[in-house]
This record gives sequence, C-alpha cells and structure tokens, in this order.
Amino acid sequence: MVDLSDEQKRDFEAAAFRTLVEHLRKRTDVQNIDLMNLAGFCRNCLSNWYRDAANAAGVEMDKETSREIIYGMPYAEWQAKHQREASNAQKAAFEENRPKDH
Repeated sequence: MVDLSDEQKRDFEAAAFRTLVEHLRKRTDVQNIDLMNLAGFCRNCLSNWYRDAANAAGVEMDKETSREIIYGMPYAEWQAKHQREASNAQKAAFEENRPKDH
C-alpha cells in the first residue's frame, strides 16, 4: 500500500468524490432507485452524507441545499427533467433490499 499523508488522502478522496458526483450528474438515465437496488445508496444518500459532514463541522445546511450541491440544480428541477416513475419490479426490489436506515 502507498504511504500517503493525511493531506494527500483528503485531496484524493475529495477528487474521487467530485468525479463521482460529476459522473452521476451526467448519467441522468440512471435512476436513484436503480442505484439503491444495485449499490444501496443514491444521489440523495450522497447529499445527506454531505449535509451531515457540513453540520458536524458547524456549517448549517438544509436538505435542499445539499441536494442542489449533489444534483447540480434544485432537486425539483432534476426530478421534473430526469426522474421516471419506478416500475413495479424496481419498487419490489427496493422494498426487499431497502436499507434499514431509509
């Protein structure tokens, strides 16, 4: 394993996170329910984790603000442009695999 400084770890983790967020912004064809069913997290989870980190650092942030940071636009706008109605199969898979904290 490569020996990295704390600053390098932080910088590389931040770069990887930014790349993930940008990738998810481009892949609007991938629905949140698909992410949840396959990976156990979605864009909303990322926005919640972002908000939790901000709040833990003493920066007050609400859900809409953190979602806009992750989605790159207001959440309602993203929903109107990109969100499709989930199929019955997607909904059933979600209920079966739903994380306990959602």
